[in-house]
Amino acid sequence: MDIFDLGRFNTPAMLTRTPIRRGGLLVFLLTSCAPLLEASPGSANLGSSEPPKTIRLSSANGIPLSTRTFPQSNSAGWTHSDLMQRVRFGFRLGDERHPDINVQLAWFQRNPAYLDRVFGRASLYMHHIVGEVERRGIPLEIALLPVIESAFEPFAYSSASASGLWQFIPDTGSRFGLPQTWWYDGRRDVVEATRAALDYLQFLHTEFKGDWLLAVAGYNCGERCVARAIERNRREGKPTNFWNLKLPDETRAYVPKLLAMRRLVANPSRYGLEFSPIRNEPYFTRVEVGHQIDLRFAADLAGLTHDELFELNPAFHRWATPPGGPHRLLLPIDTAELFKRNLSQLTPDELMRITHHSVRSGEALRDIAERYGSDETTLRMLNGLTSNRLRTGMNLRVPAASAPLPEKVLRAAARVDGSVFIERRSKPEGHVVVRREPLSITNHFDNLMPYRTTPPPLVSSIKRQSSIPEPSGFNSNGLNSKRERLTHRVKSGETLETIAQRYGVTISQLSAWNGLTTNSALKSGQRLTIRAQRS
Repeated sequence: MDIFDLGRFNTPAMLTRTPIRRGGLLVFLLTSCAPLLEASPGSANLGSSEPPKTIRLSSANGIPLSTRTFPQSNSAGWTHSDLMQRVRFGFRLGDERHPDINVQLAWFQRNPAYLDRVFGRASLYMHHIVGEVERRGIPLEIALLPVIESAFEPFAYSSASASGLWQFIPDTGSRFGLPQTWWYDGRRDVVEATRAALDYLQFLHTEFKGDWLLAVAGYNCGERCVARAIERNRREGKPTNFWNLKLPDETRAYVPKLLAMRRLVANPSRYGLEFSPIRNEPYFTRVEVGHQIDLRFAADLAGLTHDELFELNPAFHRWATPPGGPHRLLLPIDTAELFKRNLSQLTPDELMRITHHSVRSGEALRDIAERYGSDETTLRMLNGLTSNRLRTGMNLRVPAASAPLPEKVLRAAARVDGSVFIERRSKPEGHVVVRREPLSITNHFDNLMPYRTTPPPLVSSIKRQSSIPEPSGFNSNGLNSKRERLTHRVKSGETLETIAQRYGVTISQLSAWNGLTTNSALKSGQRLTIRAQRS
């Protein structure tokens, strides 16, 4: 289940020794005409006369770390301040030697920008994954599998319909307890998918009598595929370890990719690279909401952007959490208490921004949906209807207008609906028209999602970047890159509403940033913090 990054870069034919600064790495590209294979122990950094320098990780998936606070000390039992060092000390698979590993290692060396993007995203999820792998006594190399599976992109989707950080296909997801509904896809749930992936890997480890390489191979192509290959070799009197099995080309590359990543993480300086530290502290915590909640409103209550909320909660692909749950949200630790305080002051209907409509004689569900800017499917799901039939006097719960979902969430929802959203440029200035077309046409638009391909010879290319220009003021992750913190002194007669309008923010955001409720009265001279759009 192999998938690559969402960005595009060009691999240079000739590498120059130029330092490139990125979010998670400071990388020296080294002059070479041939593939850069593994250096012998104790050798210099492949021609570098000086050790690579380390820079601090300046962002995590586009979210400035300056806007986040972290605990100041490690919890009991933590012995490493750098999460990557903790990972290295948990390696147990051994440093395998095989030419296929060198091929994969050379690819990673030639593409430092790819590694930087991957580990920038990984900083959001890695601490949780490492903790779960350690808790089960599994080698920490397994915590690097999402690098190979999805490039740590939670919305990654393959041509085989595999989804999420751990790239579960629908059947295997269901087999390991990951629901896939109109509202929610457990394969993209960071916590649940990690639990399911480790359950599956431990099952495979037992199935293949304690051989982790065979377990990893089985995770890629399925246990039956590996079992058949083992039985074939046994009948022919051949060895039955991974390196001697006849497996699909993708699986033949998959295991060496993980072992190459292990080697790179174990000793990056040997390959002219150095990782900036990832703090060995949890980034998110789980908050039980208890009721269905509008996700845009949830973001406002926590003082987050819509995109920030979905980066941690990619399993939800509608405007709200499912009516029947789950109603839990992952939130950055520094926003969770504020969210819970705001949440405690609201009723369930306020959480959903719900309007009630009494059905009149002759009204159709379509008419009601159009009136409220909704759609028939949403109204059916929200009211537990099995058809479009209505009774006069029926009380319908209707969602109030909510902000458009991020584009990657719309794509995830479209796959459930049997269609996919296609971006089109219709104006030179970059206006994007979104058009729904049958899923079959995706074969002709390979830039929609990072489809999995069999790598030639052992390395796959990454997904091509969309040609659609990004909206002004937003970065590559869709997050507003032009917000700044301002202090506003309240004047006599001002309200939360008038101040929010002045700065182009919502009342909920303004309240969340200042620990207020949406009904709080303001005092003249009171100071408010505002994350305002720069002009």
